[in-house]
Amino acid sequence: MIEWRDEGAVLAVRPHGETSAIVEVFTAGHGRHAGVVRGGASRKQAAALQPGAQVAVVWSARLDSHLGSFVVEPLRSRAAVAMADRLALAGLGAVTGLLALVLPERDPHPALYARSVALLDLLGEAELWPLAYLQWELALLEEMGFALDLTCCAVTGARDGLVYVSPRSGRAVTAAGAGEWAGRMLALPPVLRGEGEAGAEEIVAALGTTGWFIAHRLLPGTGDRAMPAARARLIAAILRQGG
Repeated sequence: MIEWRDEGAVLAVRPHGETSAIVEVFTAGHGRHAGVVRGGASRKQAAALQPGAQVAVVWSARLDSHLGSFVVEPLRSRAAVAMADRLALAGLGAVTGLLALVLPERDPHPALYARSVALLDLLGEAELWPLAYLQWELALLEEMGFALDLTCCAVTGARDGLVYVSPRSGRAVTAAGAGEWAGRMLALPPVLRGEGEAGAEEIVAALGTTGWFIAHRLLPGTGDRAMPAARARLIAAILRQGG
């Protein structure tokens, strides 16, 4: 029998049989990992297995290749914070939905795990959350091997006047460098480089660019599964809050 213990955030839960559930957890040391929770469909267990909940888990199986089973101990719930605020609810759904889609199964990503838990712990901090979420999407792209290079122009080498991102290379480009290809470039709001205003419209514009790379670089590796609907709700909530 193989067994390990870890801590993580619940990403997704789906029914398994009449009384159990298959739970996906993003763990610190074992990455995105699934297991069967016996009795996970019960009212008592289901309340502790909401996406975003922080849990301690013990996973066991006869062989490492098996699905295995979890024994879950709740550490803290984030449901109350999320349910009380539209932005927080959409944000929680966007984070857990994207992680469930793009993380390779059983592949540890400790830095992204720490950043994701820190972001989830900010739920309810409406003034801080939109910018923190944008920075998290940039970190997600980097962790998955698609980091954006926004330091200098891919064409001219200039470090000033950067207004575009090349959809091909993920590198910054100036207006002069883009030339006749400007219409095919993605926007580079200053907030994407950690500069300028971090208002709702600026953050949403930046999320348009990070979202393009998620949709065209990360999601094709999942079988072209759709972007989590919660992300669009999050963007709408950010604009509503900013208005």
